[in-house]
Amino acid sequence: MYKIVSAQFLAENIKKIEIEAPRIAKKRKAGQFVMIRVGQTGERIPLTIAGSDPEKGTITIIVQGMGKSTKELNLKEAGDTINDIVGPLGAPSHIENFGTAISIGGGVGAAIAYPTAVALKEAGNYVITINGARSKDLVILENEMSAVSDEAYITTDDGSYGFHGFVTQKLQQLIDAGKKIDYVLAIGPIPMMKAIAEVTRPYNIHTVVSLNPIMVDGTGMCGGCRVTVNNEIKFACVDGPEFDAHLVDFKNLTDRNKIYLPEEKQSAEAYAHKCNLQKQVYATIGVYNAIIMTFMPFFSLPGRAFFG
Repeated sequence: MYKIVSAQFLAENIKKIEIEAPRIAKKRKAGQFVMIRVGQTGERIPLTIAGSDPEKGTITIIVQGMGKSTKELNLKEAGDTINDIVGPLGAPSHIENFGTAISIGGGVGAAIAYPTAVALKEAGNYVITINGARSKDLVILENEMSAVSDEAYITTDDGSYGFHGFVTQKLQQLIDAGKKIDYVLAIGPIPMMKAIAEVTRPYNIHTVVSLNPIMVDGTGMCGGCRVTVNNEIKFACVDGPEFDAHLVDFKNLTDRNKIYLPEEKQSAEAYAHKCNLQKQVYATIGVYNAIIMTFMPFFSLPGRAFFG
């Protein structure tokens, strides 16, 4: 069992969780992830290590509550425990002094873009970060990204904060302004990563994406996370999760990620129904408790006084 040290929501359905895992904290590197099982009967879910504190022996993950398991994980608070954590898994980010490096995070992808931005800065790069979200209230890790950046930009789809537009548009703006860019890392929804690859392709800018296919074991045994890169089959959990964006077959990745959508929807609906039933039960218990507390003084009176 792994103890949760702290837990706090950064935005709606997005929670930052710090967990005691000393051996993982000492070994993890930027770009790696862990496989987590919330309870004994739960599924294994891959989550990127957003940070670690080797001295405290903790790792930090950022979780977006989308399906049953991630929603269960986001119900956890400080002092609670998680059943299993395996890691660090995956190949670390390839870090060197490229020159000018841009780390782009879309939505919760900022949780992956941030540790890589830290590593790029430590390697001597001029670091530019682009942190995108649908709206202002969904922007995460703004201060953390800014602290490790030579230039930091926020973009929102609705224009409620920062640059009004997509991360791709901000990147194109930087390119059009004559900014010399040597390396781009993009992490976020598949359409966003594909769009980034198409922006940088004409300029032959080395671009890397961190892929998020379906994973089961995270060690290369099940083959569930296979992706097509340069017309070859790769396993994201051991060969990646980072790959050359210009060589990734994004259509294949998108199609494979849709395979279990009906089952995921069914599981999420069943979980929501269970939660609603629990709320009804708790509400009923609350009513009964109120009734009992109302009449308790009468039952505690001496028999002679109560019955006359």
